[in-house]
Amino acid sequence: MKLMQTLAAFWLALLCSTVLAQGRDLPDFTRLVEEQGGAVVNISTTQAVRRAALPQVPGVEDEEMLEFFRRFVPRQQPGPGAPRPESRSLGSGFIISADGYILTNTHVVEGADEINVKLTDKRELKAKVIGADRRTDIALIKVDATGLPAVRFGDASKLKVGEWVLAIGSPFGFENTVTAGIVSAKGRSLPQENFVPFIQTDVAINPGNSGGPLFNLRGEVVGINSQIYSRTGGFMGLSFAIPSDVALDVQKQLKEKGRVSRGRIGVVIQEVTRDLATSFGLDRPRGALVNAVEKGSPADKAGVEATDIILSFDGKGVEGSSDLPRIVGATRPGSQATLEVWRKGARRTLTLTVGELQEDRVASAEKPRGQKPAESQANRLGIVVSELSAEQKRDMRISGGVVVTDVRADSKADVRRGDVLLTLVHKGQHTELKSVEQFSRLLAGLESNAVITLQVRRGEATSFVTISGLTGKG
Repeated sequence: MKLMQTLAAFWLALLCSTVLAQGRDLPDFTRLVEEQGGAVVNISTTQAVRRAALPQVPGVEDEEMLEFFRRFVPRQQPGPGAPRPESRSLGSGFIISADGYILTNTHVVEGADEINVKLTDKRELKAKVIGADRRTDIALIKVDATGLPAVRFGDASKLKVGEWVLAIGSPFGFENTVTAGIVSAKGRSLPQENFVPFIQTDVAINPGNSGGPLFNLRGEVVGINSQIYSRTGGFMGLSFAIPSDVALDVQKQLKEKGRVSRGRIGVVIQEVTRDLATSFGLDRPRGALVNAVEKGSPADKAGVEATDIILSFDGKGVEGSSDLPRIVGATRPGSQATLEVWRKGARRTLTLTVGELQEDRVASAEKPRGQKPAESQANRLGIVVSELSAEQKRDMRISGGVVVTDVRADSKADVRRGDVLLTLVHKGQHTELKSVEQFSRLLAGLESNAVITLQVRRGEATSFVTISGLTGKG
């Protein structure tokens, strides 16, 4: 009995010492908030509603239902002499210089007729937009004041996954709210966000936190809180911040020129999957696969070809396709850069002059015109192809290829009627397709478990499709 009591006392003491030790390891954010909190501001904007007001629908909160009303229910026009309605939004920002320059998100101030900045000392000041960049969601605004507290910037590249970080902002309008968490991941790619390697955190971020700073434990700004992933509209543990180095580069250009210059080389790319890497004879999935080169672009002039895999740009490795737009975009237009590409089983180095990105290009999805009826039976891919006429080739500016006229239900090929097949890749060997007979002969010579890749033209867009395994015997 006495032995049991002694053991119990021992384990209790050990548990208490462990808890105390863990408590000592937890960070104390109080000093950081006291020193840096004064540089965080609340931003409210006012925008005159320039369209007819939506009817009020009591109890309707579902977004799809609201979209129905937005599209199909007539607008209510304000009566004569009625006050002009206004929409208001709330966000956050932080002072970066004592003379009143403030960073925030573009979506916080975009379209605003009036921007009001509220400081922690309760002063409210009007702000003007110096410049805003949609692609990175960063805006630089300014208030007419001096002697303001300003933040210090840290190096986001030195952040480590698992490191403590802290956010200050105005979620749902609650000013100077402090939340903390850890860095969950770095270099995250988000849909439609090609130029920002986001910092992912589990810091509680909600509507109104947008544009606020993300601090490390040294009290340095390492990011701008910008987005959350949510199915409810509120925090669900996935928050994303724009790294400080991206923000500093953008704000510098906005301050100097009012706009941001980005490099471009004129290629359409896609991710290199494991099957694609096998087809192209690459040791592992990496790089950015070029599926189209814009005519007359810097890449075209440098000799970049469709089916090239870009492995590095100007000495910076390209591990995934999402890396290339960031690296190229951060390169100053007019500068010289080297490309390392994987072409037909070997590395090549090309040199080009970087162009300037002007606007987003959207590929057309129209089908080629004038398709002929099928002229062959289903081949080992389970598809039927036919020859292209000289007129079709001229219209599409191609010299070869075959057009898909039918796809069997059991086909493994991710193609559709109207697609034009341009190239077949197998074990790093690239063969341009010239005729139905040649295509069938190539397929007949492959083993049943072969992994092949087809270069597919669909409308104005070109992509690569990988197929594992063929039907029938070679």
